[in-house]
This record gives sequence, C-alpha cells and structure tokens, in this order.
Amino acid sequence: MISEQSRHLYMQLLRVRTFEDRVGELFLQGGSAGTMLHLSIGEEAPAVGVAEAMQPKDSFTTHHRGHGIFLARGADPKRMLAEIAGKEAGYCRGKGGSMHIADRQLGHLGANAIVGGGIPHVVGAGLSYQLLKVSAVSIAFFGDGAMQQGNLYESMNLAALWKLPVLFVCINNQYGMGTRLDQASASLEFVKRAESFGLVGKEVSGLDVEEVKEEAIEILEMAREGKPAFMKIDCYRFHGHARKDKSPYRDQNEEEEGRKKDPIKFQADRLMEQGVSISEMDIWHKEVADEMDEALNFALETQEPTLNSMFEDVYAPNLTHPESVGSRIDRALYSEILEGDYR
Repeated sequence: MISEQSRHLYMQLLRVRTFEDRVGELFLQGGSAGTMLHLSIGEEAPAVGVAEAMQPKDSFTTHHRGHGIFLARGADPKRMLAEIAGKEAGYCRGKGGSMHIADRQLGHLGANAIVGGGIPHVVGAGLSYQLLKVSAVSIAFFGDGAMQQGNLYESMNLAALWKLPVLFVCINNQYGMGTRLDQASASLEFVKRAESFGLVGKEVSGLDVEEVKEEAIEILEMAREGKPAFMKIDCYRFHGHARKDKSPYRDQNEEEEGRKKDPIKFQADRLMEQGVSISEMDIWHKEVADEMDEALNFALETQEPTLNSMFEDVYAPNLTHPESVGSRIDRALYSEILEGDYR
C-alpha cells in the first residue's frame, strides 16, 4: 500500500530540485538579478524534512543556499523566482534577490549571504517567544562553513544559557566554497561541539527524508520545551559552490560517488517498493515540471520595478525619499542651462 506521507515527501523533494533547475535556466537566460546563484541540489532532504516538522508559528533563517528551505516551508515558486529575477512581484519586490529573501508571514526572518550571518537572529526570536510565552521555535539553517564562525558559538552559548526554544541546523554538504571540510576544521565532531555548550545534539543522514522528518519532529519538541538543540544533517553538494563554479577542486570519481547519495532516488525506490509504477511517477514529474515552468515564465515576463521604488520599504513611509544622484545631476545641469551659465 502506498504511504501518502512517502508520496507527499517525494513530491516536495522533486519540487525543490526542479525549482533549482529552473533557477539555473533563469541564470543562463540572463534573467537573474546579480551574478551569483547557489543551488541546493543534493540537499533537498534537510530542507523538506525539517520544514515538514515545523509548526505554523515557527520561524527560521537561512544561508545563501536557502531556496529549497523556503520553498519547502510553503513559499510560492512564482514569487520566489520573480525575486531571484529582481522583479516587482517578488517576495521583497526584487530587492533581496537570490540571497536575501524574507517573508514574515511564513516565518522567514531572512536569508543571509554572509556565512553564519543569520544565526544570531534566531536567538533574538527565541528570546521573544520565551518572554511572550509563545509556543514556537526559531531555527537557523546554515552550512558546514559556518561551523568555523565565532557568532555560531556565541549564539549556541546564549541559547543554552537562557534555555531558549532554538534549533541550529547544520546542512553539511562537505564543502565550504572550494575547501573540503577536513581541510577547514581539525575536528569534524560537530555534534560534540554543540553538546559541550549544553545543547541537545543529533546527527542524521540527509539521504532519507523520512528519517530527517522524524528526527526533526523529536528534536523540535525538545527545543519547544526549552531544551535548545543542534542537528547535523549530512549530504553532498552535487554541483559547484555557485552556478559558474565547475568544482575543479573535486575529482570526477568523488562527484560520481557523491551523487549516488541522491535523496530523490532513495525516496523513489521506497515508493516503487510500495507499488508505485513508473507511469505514475512520470505523471508526478510532469505535474511538478509544469508548475515550475509556469513559475519561470512568470519571472521572465512580469514587470521590472520602477526606479523610484528603490527607496520604498527602506525608509519609514512618512519620510521624504532621498533624491537620487542622477536626479540631482540632471537638476543641477538643467538649472545652469536656465540661468545661462555654461561654464
């Protein structure tokens, strides 16, 4: 008998990967805002598993590789791709782009391009939940590169000291940009580091999304009860650090072996054991592909933001917007012409 949970989780994994494929297409078509895009292909299970375990009031921050986490949390792929394209219809009206998406309604306190930059925010959110007696957890998602950042340890210390409802999730994809993990850290026992601060620690394979979800449900409940926690989820980054990176620092054999740890294939095999046919899966794949094609077309066709909108959402609504440099230059030149001063 087919498990509805297994099917749902498979569809979510597939949506995340297909979305990231469309992000890559957007970049190749010259439609993305900026030159840096960081895809989470191979890291779908941590995003989906933890997001599925979260409750509606929970909040989170992500790193620069956070598209999949936000999508798994319930984001609209049209608005996400529009944001990555720098369009008015995006979540931040095109101002955030790929690495700074945020949405308070879904509890997304912000992505951050700085390694570990969003981690301290969840400590503040957790403190507010504690003081306001709100049953919610704030979750920091970050990569293994952030395990060498001091603000992570300050944040873990405060969370443990004040018994805050906070969960730290390290998505260990083996590489910080082009540096392999064992070349960046003398100790790879990340869970023990967290436990030394007094956090509950757990290490999970990022291959099995159902295992990730089960472990996340358990550890989130502990955090909700004032026992802050740390999860290390091991996976493999299928592609380079950014869209242009061909990962010359990894040999072909390593990449081939790493890509065998595919959470989508693992979940597909589980469904086939439950009796799902190839033809059924083809229908699901087409459904997801159509959804993401529609999102891509929307991002390409929707309107650009107006120039004056650059000042909106930045200054308080009752303040006069500053005048742009271009406008000041034009005004100065125009006034000189009117006054007959051509010097």
